Amino acid sequence: MSARDIVSDEAVLLSSLVPLDGARVVELGCGKAEFARRLVERTPVAQVTALEVDAIQHAKNLATAHPENLQFAFGGAEEIALGDESIDGVVMMKSLHHVPLGLLDQALREIARVLKPGGWFYASEPVYAGEFNEIVKLFHDEGEVRAAALAALGRANADGVLRQEHEIEFMAPLTFRDFDDFAERLIHATHSHHSLSAERLAEVRARFDAHMTPEGAKFVRPMRVNLMRKP
Repeated sequence: MSARDIVSDEAVLLSSLVPLDGARVVELGCGKAEFARRLVERTPVAQVTALEVDAIQHAKNLATAHPENLQFAFGGAEEIALGDESIDGVVMMKSLHHVPLGLLDQALREIARVLKPGGWFYASEPVYAGEFNEIVKLFHDEGEVRAAALAALGRANADGVLRQEHEIEFMAPLTFRDFDDFAERLIHATHSHHSLSAERLAEVRARFDAHMTPEGAKFVRPMRVNLMRKP
């Protein structure tokens, strides 16, 4: 796969990399559990347990209708309330860099603990580049935390906690209905608090509006997937 290839559904990409038939999967930092829902609806997994550390979003997830093989739990990657070697695969979708910096290594050890021998870990992270990143970093610069997440993956590989099998780069399409949609999803997300001055908000809006079309604002964001295995 080329770094310029477009991947619109990472469930398809994941399915091409690992066997999902009958798999027990955990998603850490599931947010609204959109990816977890796609896994149970579109792939032959047996069960997905979706963990979220934001109490507000977790309560919303519990209140939604969901299939029996999709379960929700509260908690972070650094302390996973599941048994040793009980899970076939773990997914983190743009959430590894949200783990507190001092807990990244512990989180990767926890992931290794709950994985069965040979189990897989799929870490999908935004690359710190591109037009969309230039807008977001005006109010939320993730350069340091994304670099720290990548470095933690490197340490886990070097130490034999998890062995890297693939590193894949691609482009992911991203569309917003309008600026209000962007603000709701990023500026006012319940897991973060961004207080912008009127001047900075106007700057963010101007940069965003430059990408508006009759069909909304469209971006392609560079992404990186590290697929790792428990030895």
